[in-house]
Amino acid sequence: METKPKRIILIGRSMAGKTTLCQYIRHEDLKYHKTQTVQVINGNMIDTPGEYLERTYLRGALTVTAVDADVIVLVQQANEGGTMFPPGYSSTFAKPCIGVVTKSDLADDKQIEDAKKYLVAAGAKKVFVTSSYEGTGFEALLEYLTEQDWSLEGTAE
Repeated sequence: METKPKRIILIGRSMAGKTTLCQYIRHEDLKYHKTQTVQVINGNMIDTPGEYLERTYLRGALTVTAVDADVIVLVQQANEGGTMFPPGYSSTFAKPCIGVVTKSDLADDKQIEDAKKYLVAAGAKKVFVTSSYEGTGFEALLEYLTEQDWSLEGTAE
């Protein structure tokens, strides 16, 4: 029986690296462009504008858009120095949730650990640390995204 690829939604602040993450997963040249609207990429990745998270009155748009996703991916820049994700944020969606720390090449070990803690507190059951610049952390993330068992159990790595 053929299985349909899981559809993921990427949620995070502006400049957190959501679009770059999409480009890296798709093996595209990395180039910055501001995501102005929700974009569905390859039918299985939903890239969202950071403003939807940053402005509380727009967060409902994330909830509505996430209906079409199978997995919630919370994206946190490693050196952000705080987070926009409230504790338990993933419970808004009632779907499996993972976290991705981006731009790890710009952060020290403590900043990376803090970013992971923010994502776990927000409800990510598994956290991946990546750097598009260095090309690190994607193998484990891609392997996880292609697994068939989307358990809600897990830990930060």
